[in-house]
Amino acid sequence: MAEEEFMDFIETEENSTSTGKKKYSWETPPPPIPEDQIEETIETDVAIIGGGMAGLATAARCTEKGLKAIVVEKYKGLVARGAHIACLDSKVMREHGVHIDKQQFARDWMRICGSRVNEDLLWLYINKSPAAFEWLLELGKDQVYPVLFGGYYKGPDFTEYPGTHIIMKKPGSKYKHIGAMLICEILEDAIISGGNKIIRNTRVEQLEKKDGRVVGFIAKGQDGKYRRFKGNKAVVLATGDIGGDPEMLEAFAPLGLKPKRNAYSPPGLNTGDGHKMAYWVGAAFEDPSWALSLHLIAYSLYAFFFLHVNRQGKRFMNEDTWVQAKAIRCLQQPQGDWAYTVFDSKWFDELGERIHLTGGQFTEPLVCFYGDKWGPENGIQQAIERYIKKGTCFRCDTLEELAKKMEVPYENLKSTVDRYNELYRLGKDLDYGKRSELLTSIDKPPYYALKWGPALLNVHGGVLIDPKMHVLDKNHKPIPGLLAVGNVSGGLYGVDYPLLLNGNSHGRALTWALEAVDTILAES
Repeated sequence: MAEEEFMDFIETEENSTSTGKKKYSWETPPPPIPEDQIEETIETDVAIIGGGMAGLATAARCTEKGLKAIVVEKYKGLVARGAHIACLDSKVMREHGVHIDKQQFARDWMRICGSRVNEDLLWLYINKSPAAFEWLLELGKDQVYPVLFGGYYKGPDFTEYPGTHIIMKKPGSKYKHIGAMLICEILEDAIISGGNKIIRNTRVEQLEKKDGRVVGFIAKGQDGKYRRFKGNKAVVLATGDIGGDPEMLEAFAPLGLKPKRNAYSPPGLNTGDGHKMAYWVGAAFEDPSWALSLHLIAYSLYAFFFLHVNRQGKRFMNEDTWVQAKAIRCLQQPQGDWAYTVFDSKWFDELGERIHLTGGQFTEPLVCFYGDKWGPENGIQQAIERYIKKGTCFRCDTLEELAKKMEVPYENLKSTVDRYNELYRLGKDLDYGKRSELLTSIDKPPYYALKWGPALLNVHGGVLIDPKMHVLDKNHKPIPGLLAVGNVSGGLYGVDYPLLLNGNSHGRALTWALEAVDTILAES
């Protein structure tokens, strides 16, 4: 085909493409709240919508820098999930001799995210997350200390980095919580003790603009009354993600509708409120499909590297891969709500002998410290026993009995196990290419089938921002007065949530918060 003919063909195809698209309810802004329904106006320097980690971190930094700040949160208490927080350098990492090559890390991040990342934001996280993490520790003072997480994947592909931390309470600490809740408690304490405010049980419904600038918002309190909050220096969105809104999932992350379970806590809180309000004042969204965090937490907290079978009793993947891949491969199976890991009585020893080759989340304990040695005290055997009692793991003396418990055809399971044992004896996985050193036999009863499956945790995508945290309009111009931090903001993720550094979302929340406050101070 000549070049002219080819271009004519392309133009014809483009012109024939339908431009129609579904209209969603959230695309239509609500009418303004009548002035006579607004009970009072409350003014502050920085008005923050959302009291999760990103919002609290923004308010804590404002407090430290002498800015008046108010956090307005629709939930009644602290909001956080998980235990990990990540950065690319820290004092405890250096104590362990851990160094992360920033350039290689950036290349790996871009590869996992399908190159759909704003590299200015990526390098902002790479360069400034260490300072944000040390800032958090300074806020915790002598009440807490960091430990370096050791449960990162150690294989040659899908590499994870040992830059994940867990914040621990010292004996006698004044704090009550653990994990991410502890981080939020530290931030909350800094806000309150510094004289700033957190208002809960209050739902923000609309942003307000004046002369093109976002100047505040209207919120409905627990008493049913509306109040206006004015941010004289800035309004900051910190409202979390969209995983609790099926319409927004359909529009921006349809794969998020497939898991039967949603692991976000508190349930149903992450309804994309900030996304919608930003859209109504002219903000642009990053292109779909947005990255999902799909964790294998629907039925148990382990999947290991042993034989994986679907609900038909058939092997369906290379088991030597990262968590997100297992979640998606499971969802692609017939009745893809869950799958099983099949192993025999040798499992704990076989796992320990190979942990230096594999490891990672859902193979090692959630709380696993860097340098820990494998042994029975790690709690995994006890966890499997709990799952057996709970009914999410089966232990049987024969494969036939195991197949019945799993509700899979016995002939399928037997054929699958026979083939797997054949590959083990051959010393090469001709079917799926798993590393030979991770092949193990299944021939010493009792036999186990551990049930695991994906749950939607978070959706990482949102409004366009620049490296100063300004929210951008459709022309990529800042909307005056409006900033965004945390999961409501876009640009750092694409395709998949990159678990090459577990807890990076929490590290990003702190980093973005500090950058937002620097921007507010610079522009005041």
